[in-house]
Amino acid sequence: MRNYIVTALFLPLFTLAAPLWAETESERLTRWLDDRYEEELAFSPMGLTELGRKQQYDQIDDYSEAALDAELAWQLGTVDDLRERFDYGALEPEAKVSYDYWVYRAERASNQAKWRRHDYVLDPVTSSHTDLPQFMINYHKVDTVQDMRDYIARLSGVARALGQLQARAAVAAGEGIRPPRFAYGVVIEQSRGMITGAPFENEGNPAPLWSDVLAKTAALREAGLVDDAQMQALRDRARAALVDEVGPAYRTLIAWLQQDRANADAQARGVHGLPDGGAYYAHRLRQYTTTDLSAEQVHQLGLEEVARIRGEMEAIREQVGFEGDLDAFFEYVRSDDRFYYPNTDAGRQAFIDETRHYLELIEDKLPQYFGILPKAGLEVRRVEAFRERDGASAFYEPGTADGSRPGVYYMHLSDMRANNRTDLQTTAYHEGDPGHHMQGSIALEREDLPLFRTNVWYSAYGEGWALYSELLAWEMGVYDNPYYDFGRLGAEIFRAIRLVVDTGMHAKGWSEERAVRYMLDNSAIPEASVRSEIQRYLVWPGQATSYKVGMLKILELRERAREALGDDFDIRDFHDLVLGGGSLPLDILERRVDEWIAAG
Repeated sequence: MRNYIVTALFLPLFTLAAPLWAETESERLTRWLDDRYEEELAFSPMGLTELGRKQQYDQIDDYSEAALDAELAWQLGTVDDLRERFDYGALEPEAKVSYDYWVYRAERASNQAKWRRHDYVLDPVTSSHTDLPQFMINYHKVDTVQDMRDYIARLSGVARALGQLQARAAVAAGEGIRPPRFAYGVVIEQSRGMITGAPFENEGNPAPLWSDVLAKTAALREAGLVDDAQMQALRDRARAALVDEVGPAYRTLIAWLQQDRANADAQARGVHGLPDGGAYYAHRLRQYTTTDLSAEQVHQLGLEEVARIRGEMEAIREQVGFEGDLDAFFEYVRSDDRFYYPNTDAGRQAFIDETRHYLELIEDKLPQYFGILPKAGLEVRRVEAFRERDGASAFYEPGTADGSRPGVYYMHLSDMRANNRTDLQTTAYHEGDPGHHMQGSIALEREDLPLFRTNVWYSAYGEGWALYSELLAWEMGVYDNPYYDFGRLGAEIFRAIRLVVDTGMHAKGWSEERAVRYMLDNSAIPEASVRSEIQRYLVWPGQATSYKVGMLKILELRERAREALGDDFDIRDFHDLVLGGGSLPLDILERRVDEWIAAG
């Protein structure tokens, strides 16, 4: 430090503001990308909160089309600036990935904007109407009095956002774009749940947001940060925001949904029935698979994978000595009581406890297959009552890079007959380690990548990795129950079935019942879950295809590397490479692996 200061004293004045070392083009790019990503994050106060930051902590995102247009214009402008400022040929390979990835995201956003109104704004899966309260309850931490003031301000933002979502749904409906009628019923029911009970009604249990207000203000009182009078004043302000703003916004939304529901299709159909539906679905496949696969190619891939996996399932049927055919075995696994916990609180807790057991079982084996392990904790929880649905899929929500909030594996347990135990172990590895939790946490914890690469998510990569993790867990030798191994194959054929039914409904005109029957005929999944899944695909076209497409690409790249490197191949290095670059489009991931192979 002393030498640095002495040297600086003799520098010409105009050089004092310049760095005393020469940045490489790659370092300069990383700094530029981080600066731009900070600008991008400023468009989403909620995104900042989800990253554990208390910036714009009193604001809710702007859901209007005008806000989306403004962000897109900014994003496209950054690409022009990027191309003007940097010499691509002077970048190191990893920096070229970052450069190409930034451009890819902007081009993807531009393509998405063309179809924005085709995306259902209000449906049971993307669930903006419940995500807003869920965000307030699970993400807005209240550690100080100012945090609670910000919470109350955000309640006004929730009301405004609900109105913006309703306005966009109404514009789309005016263009003949509506989800199937069943989606209206679910959204209405869930929205009513947000305003059932106190303070929206004179009696009954506290509504979800009011319950959260009571808990968070009580915590401030227990911490000695407010006295009784101050706590009550905060509660009074929150009550006013809920009663005067949030409640009316939900009631207005419900009334519009009830009025428009009659215009929606009573018999659900895929997006082929929307204006320009074929082109829209082709776009959705490109977005979700990050490939150029056509609907017909995806459909055929699904049929081939279903046939292959059925063969492996037959082997397990024979191993356990079941005398009937595979269809009868599906029905046995689907219906026999031995494969279910009771539909009681004790049964639900047993399901959670067994899930935790299998996550602990695999933890000791992870260092044999990974050089980099996540630092963040993982919790297993039941979905909150206000957003729990019978038969709905389990899911994962990431923690923060600093570990202040753990990753959470959520399960819908309201109907235990929709939770077959043969699926339990596999789903734990998909949602937890080595699946979503490991992938998401390792990306968040990387400090040597541009920040955007640690946070961005692509379904083909993320869901592909999670499905690959189910197979990897089997390769790690943690399955000791043939029925649970059958469940693993059931989970894989489930994703292969998705290729068939998603393209069937959205590109080939399949009915909802035909899709339900195909899934029941080729899996042991309980019928309640099957029907819930098929409705999910109807309102979320293309997303269900990303899992198998991504998994097959990762397997293809692993075997390519194994063959090319021979004895020098190390599975830990391969996994660290795949996870260490963040969530990448599949073609960029493939290039990254090929460069690693070439480097030997």
